[in-house]
Amino acid sequence: MDNVGKQLGVIPTSEAVRLAREQELDLVEMASTSDPPVCRILDYGKLRYLQAKKSKEARKSQKSTSLREVQFRGGPNIADHDFRTKLRKVQELLAGGDKVKVSVRFRGRQQAHPENGMQLLRRVVDVVKEESNLDKAPTMEGRSLSVVLTPIAQKINKKEKVQSA
Repeated sequence: MDNVGKQLGVIPTSEAVRLAREQELDLVEMASTSDPPVCRILDYGKLRYLQAKKSKEARKSQKSTSLREVQFRGGPNIADHDFRTKLRKVQELLAGGDKVKVSVRFRGRQQAHPENGMQLLRRVVDVVKEESNLDKAPTMEGRSLSVVLTPIAQKINKKEKVQSA
């Protein structure tokens, strides 16, 4: 196929190279596994530029989510202000579209009473249940009890889309 899109049919390689040189373009092999191999006459630099542009645009439209962690310490004896501060951080991360791992670290004798940490996690989950789903149930990992929350996808009404456009 030439640079205009016209099919040239099956021609010898030497003839295809000559045609490409006459037009000051490149002979690019598109499908090497077919028999005979499929080649095109085109500007290879322009092809690479367009492919890079397309892949950059595809990456731009992707939404990457990361797993962020917020740690609570102290189990049941956490102050109310400290709890609200950490909770605000969890809500900010969920609003930003990130998954959040909420964990309670136990130190010393606190490990003997994991139910206290479970109560704390329940408080967090109850407060953010409107904004998130429980992705992973509470699990004990060494000295910490953790739960993973995922943000709920925001649904935009069609009317709001039309009004914004």
